[in-house]
Amino acid sequence: MADIASVVFHFVLVHGACHGAWSWYKVKPQLEAAGHRVTAFDLAASGINNKSIEEVRSFHEYSKPLLEILASSPSDHEKVILVGHSLGGLSVALGMDYFPHKISVAVFVSALMPDTTHLSLYVAEKLTERTSADYWQDTQFANYSNSDPPLMSALLGPKILASKLYQLSPVEDLELAKVLVRPGPLFQKGFAKGDKYSNAGYGAVTRVYVVCDEDKAIPVDFQRWMIENYPAKEVREIKGADHMAMNSKPKQLSRHLLEIAHKYS
Repeated sequence: MADIASVVFHFVLVHGACHGAWSWYKVKPQLEAAGHRVTAFDLAASGINNKSIEEVRSFHEYSKPLLEILASSPSDHEKVILVGHSLGGLSVALGMDYFPHKISVAVFVSALMPDTTHLSLYVAEKLTERTSADYWQDTQFANYSNSDPPLMSALLGPKILASKLYQLSPVEDLELAKVLVRPGPLFQKGFAKGDKYSNAGYGAVTRVYVVCDEDKAIPVDFQRWMIENYPAKEVREIKGADHMAMNSKPKQLSRHLLEIAHKYS
């Protein structure tokens, strides 16, 4: 057996709504400094991905960059540590459903974590039910299709970024987000199929949940509800982390990811 210190992991980092690969800029070099391969990328119409939001007509299309990365990953000698943040948890679940044999462990960092009992949008709809209208503050919503129902996008504004996502992060990271966020699709009927994630795919992969205890975007009580709804193999917690743990607590998050990779690979 190879010395555990010599094992090289492949971390695939999936960003949240309106964000991009850039949101992992503190964590990626820390994982690489530990000797591992790291892929941080943009989902469709995110970051510097060249698609426009008008071209993204389905959840599958939105998540296609992740599916392409997993499809090209050599399963015979490399297992992926798949990490999803926020809304990226649903894309992670889709990747797990398609390629369970290529993933050692999936880590949900203050992320939406679905189950295999309900339809794919169940946890997103439950979060929306618990969210009051004033939660969204200066978020800009827009229709971007002529379908019925129309597809909608959301662009996070400076106020909601400052008060609910980056309230404990360095101000430089908040300013970066203000410049780089792009409209992201709302996960709603018409955008995502009414399918369930399967027990043979998504349900077969080990899951670890990382709770961020000062998260105001996906509140801690809702994070714990998702864990109770569909228990993970392990639950970890980062104290003093806002929704953007990769900015507010990058060293702690990186350490957890490395420990999880060694434990479950």
